[in-house]
Amino acid sequence: MHFLTDNTDFPEVTKANEDGLLAIGGNLSVERLLNAYKKGIFPWYEIGQPILWWSPDPRFVLFPEKLKVSKSMRQTLRNCNYTVTINKDFRQVISECAKVKREGQFSTWITDEMIEAYCNLHNLGYAKSVEVWKADKLVAGLYGVDLNGSVFCGESMFTKESNASKVGFITFVKNSNYKLIDCQVYTNHLESLGAEDIPRKEFINFLN
Repeated sequence: MHFLTDNTDFPEVTKANEDGLLAIGGNLSVERLLNAYKKGIFPWYEIGQPILWWSPDPRFVLFPEKLKVSKSMRQTLRNCNYTVTINKDFRQVISECAKVKREGQFSTWITDEMIEAYCNLHNLGYAKSVEVWKADKLVAGLYGVDLNGSVFCGESMFTKESNASKVGFITFVKNSNYKLIDCQVYTNHLESLGAEDIPRKEFINFLN
């Protein structure tokens, strides 16, 4: 296992273990985070743990042209009374994502340290949020890191109403020019929308 200081660079992603864990330690500076994402690495850890850096193989991604929208979801998109915005309230979106209880996790991985780090990325134009509103109430959203307008690295999403997060995600993908949406690791939810596993090497090639 590779232990990072604030000044050391990441090892090659091929050094990750079979679960995708590559390194431990370092910090969440803007420079460190951007360096990580450009190399196909992301932080994921819980409160009380050191910073854990991951680069899983295979990588779960969505090619926008392969987005699947079911007949019932198309009807929902036509008839729902939601408004979808971009970057209207990044901090509220990431804070709501931090509150979501997820199976197998004892505490949130979106720590206060993570919230501030990604808000810093957002303030510098490197992170985006998608908000779904019902009147003036935020009912769903997602956020992630933008890599030069070509790849969007999705981090987390939340919803307070059935299908609201799907409305936000589908609307975002359909109205963007990204070549690839990085979903990181498998979920049933995103597979139903067309996400798939690809070899990590192929994913890294897209980043380059």
